[in-house]
Amino acid sequence: MHSTKYIYTFVFIMTALVALLLASMYTGLKPIHDKNEALYNKRAILSAVSDQLGKDIKSMSDADVQAVFDSQITQIAVDSRGNEVSSAQMAEECEGAVKPEEIDMSKEKKKDDSEKILPVYVFENGDEKYYIISVIGNGLWDEIWGNVALKSDMSTIAGIDFDHAAETPGLGAEIKDNKGWKKQYIGKSFYDATGNYTSVVAMKGGVKDPSYQIDGLTGATITANGVNDMMASGYKLYESFLKKQKKS
Repeated sequence: MHSTKYIYTFVFIMTALVALLLASMYTGLKPIHDKNEALYNKRAILSAVSDQLGKDIKSMSDADVQAVFDSQITQIAVDSRGNEVSSAQMAEECEGAVKPEEIDMSKEKKKDDSEKILPVYVFENGDEKYYIISVIGNGLWDEIWGNVALKSDMSTIAGIDFDHAAETPGLGAEIKDNKGWKKQYIGKSFYDATGNYTSVVAMKGGVKDPSYQIDGLTGATITANGVNDMMASGYKLYESFLKKQKKS
């Protein structure tokens, strides 16, 4: 029989070794994790302009995604008043973010609107420019988010991509999986014919005004309402910046 002191010593040593091993694995794998996360984010952003690229983003190699992002995307950080934010201010207020793509939208979501820093991605395709804005909100179970590509009028949707943390497969998860449903957003405007802000709305019970309304998601009313709220509040945060771009 081993003594109590021996057992405690053995447990202490094993615990220390396991802790050291886990710390080493975390440190060693973090650069790989960060790189994969960055590429995942880039794919999501480019998915909003996949029609303009004429490519299936999911089938593109990591190198191709990075090449398109480097050659055709310009990143800008802005505040809710429409002002561009310097790299120094972004780093200070967004936990060391070096590029707009590194801004953590989940953390910005918790801030007061006046304090939020937001990423904008300008996609250039030939003579055309598309402004991609990032939006975030709440679904039924957890956060939902997306990237919305706008045409040069700064109000008409050219493409869109949604994702979620924990929506129900076959129901709320359709915001990500149902390509046909997402395509309904293309060509819709955040303003009605008289210039009033309406946002783009997924309607339960049928579309009445096709200029800014689309069909809702069957069996996923709460998630669809979350998307509506996300789109409405998300665009509003960018509205001042987008109006400045339209005038320039």
